[in-house]
Amino acid sequence: MNRSLNPGITAAGTKRTFRHMRWWVLVLFLAGVTVNYITRNSLGLLAPELKDSLNITTEQYSYIVGAFQLAYTFFQPICGWLIDVIGLKVGFLICASVWAIACLFHAGAGSWLHLAILRFVMGSAEAAATPANAKVIGEWFPKKERPIAAGWAGVGFSLGAMLAPPIIYFAHAAFGGWQGAFLFTGALALGWVLLWWWLYRDPYQHPNLSKSELDFIRQDNEPPAVKLPFFAALKTVSKNKRFYGIAIPAFMAEPAWGVLSFWVPLYLAKELGMDLKQIVMFAWLPFLAADLGSAASGYLTRLYTKIFGFTQVNSVVASSVTGAFLMLSLAAVAVTKDPYVAIALISIGGFGHQIISCMLSALVVEKFDKGQMATVNGMRGSFAWISSFLFSLLIGVTADTIGFNPLFVAMGFFDLIGAVFLIAFIAERRAQRA
Repeated sequence: MNRSLNPGITAAGTKRTFRHMRWWVLVLFLAGVTVNYITRNSLGLLAPELKDSLNITTEQYSYIVGAFQLAYTFFQPICGWLIDVIGLKVGFLICASVWAIACLFHAGAGSWLHLAILRFVMGSAEAAATPANAKVIGEWFPKKERPIAAGWAGVGFSLGAMLAPPIIYFAHAAFGGWQGAFLFTGALALGWVLLWWWLYRDPYQHPNLSKSELDFIRQDNEPPAVKLPFFAALKTVSKNKRFYGIAIPAFMAEPAWGVLSFWVPLYLAKELGMDLKQIVMFAWLPFLAADLGSAASGYLTRLYTKIFGFTQVNSVVASSVTGAFLMLSLAAVAVTKDPYVAIALISIGGFGHQIISCMLSALVVEKFDKGQMATVNGMRGSFAWISSFLFSLLIGVTADTIGFNPLFVAMGFFDLIGAVFLIAFIAERRAQRA
């Protein structure tokens, strides 16, 4: 990812071009997703204090989490279709503005119901992140680079979660408690919105993209995107068997990410007796591991291609299956009482999950045309968040009675079930390759 400047001039003769501009665009998008996850994960980190300040029960907290997940589930296909139809710049700009403002309003919440309503609004807007991820990869990268790009794009999803603990802790200490923390992260999101509006352009309109790099991006000669009405787009995708080979593994994978994002801080406080300062010291480690998993996932596909001669699709499938086996570490959390061992095992799970997630995004851009990518990834995200929503409700009604251990055991095996469907519906057979 050499990002040195190229002193060349565009065809218009007025703007300086940048070498590897596509990677700079990915960095801009990655920054937005990072902020997305900082605002999203602020709730989980502040949950112990919010429960005390607003007299919120564990079951009511599960409703707050569930409100976000319900909105995120429902709106991902809608946001994806919107981005496919009106374009990535404007579509993502609208959604990012809404989630930033909703985060600011969290500071005025006075009850669990207020928080639940605000989380629903935030979830409906933050749902744009997953479909936008597929769109930026599909528009800015040729097919041979998309698995690598998908891995690096996935870094933003876990980088924000990793940075959230120290940022929230700083904002909490510097700006007067949980209200100040929400105001700070909302302002951070608004700052990125301005950057996106100022810097982002589509490849065909970007003043700093050289003609040679544009030709490199277009090398696959993909047909122009076809824009369909919303329900026609959903119907077309729903009839495609390959979609279910991606959506079912996503359904099985997402409970683990939901637990990492919303429940691990509460688990560390309740089961392992950690306070906010201790949680901040260690809760970021699973997300650091997830960052490493994201970055490694695309390169793992190249390793499978080089060693075993796999096709690009099969190398992506193999990388995802590798992640599924790593998820078994979560089952081992149930048999340890050592907080450091538990965090290490959860971190391995975060590494494995992001391999799976990034490779599922890579399969979307590999198997579907540009006019469907955001919609398909939004529908995939809906399948994922349905399971996350249901699992959060399950935690809310069972964690106080049976604890978290049986839930960690279940999460350890979910992804192996998903891997079966991935291999059955997506992996290429010899006849297909011939």
